[in-house]
Amino acid sequence: MSEKLDGIRAYWDGSNLLTRSGKIIYAPKWFTQGYPPFEIDGELWSKRGDFENIASIVRDTTPSSAWKEIKHYIFEVPHAKGDLFARLERVKPYVGKSIQLIPQISIKNPHHLQQFLTIIEQKGGEGVVIRDPMAPYINKRTNKALKVKTFLDKECKILSYNQGKGKFQGMLGSITCQMENNVTFKIGSGFSRDERKNPPPIGAMVTFKYQSMTKYGKPRFPVFLRVREQE
Repeated sequence: MSEKLDGIRAYWDGSNLLTRSGKIIYAPKWFTQGYPPFEIDGELWSKRGDFENIASIVRDTTPSSAWKEIKHYIFEVPHAKGDLFARLERVKPYVGKSIQLIPQISIKNPHHLQQFLTIIEQKGGEGVVIRDPMAPYINKRTNKALKVKTFLDKECKILSYNQGKGKFQGMLGSITCQMENNVTFKIGSGFSRDERKNPPPIGAMVTFKYQSMTKYGKPRFPVFLRVREQE
């Protein structure tokens, strides 16, 4: 098990940093200096609760000095031999200025996992990833690597804005969203003041958390988390 870092996925192909869909990430030359000649996969991350800042730094096509806030946290070494721990061992000589390893902890029992999840969430973390250490590298969703969170999350598409009232007068009050099953609903909480002044664009895919589903298939107590990372 390891903490699920809420950052931007970044794949090093031996020469370039790439997004999940293969687009170039314009990192400064000093950032990737000393990177390994082999492939590594991980998350560009700074600290918990900092996704918007991370995204603005990483998506800038002209890299800024703000990259000094970012490190590349590695969770996998594609095409390397051995189990997960053996694969990650190859990265250790390169840990330093830009590269860090995400600590991987062997789970003793379900209580051990629950304890770890509670600690991570109390610190403001998003959740935990549990993996089969004997499974090979798989670059897609698989039951060999699962997210564990106290709350549920889903994605939806923004259809329209609803104007705010009271303290949110003249700003975003809520968004009307549609899930992939065509169910529509509103999300009114979880937005920062800046996001209410400059909401995500119509048509954007956003991630929200919720407690459960109603009998009509609508999420109960939906809370906006973030705009989905573009692939």
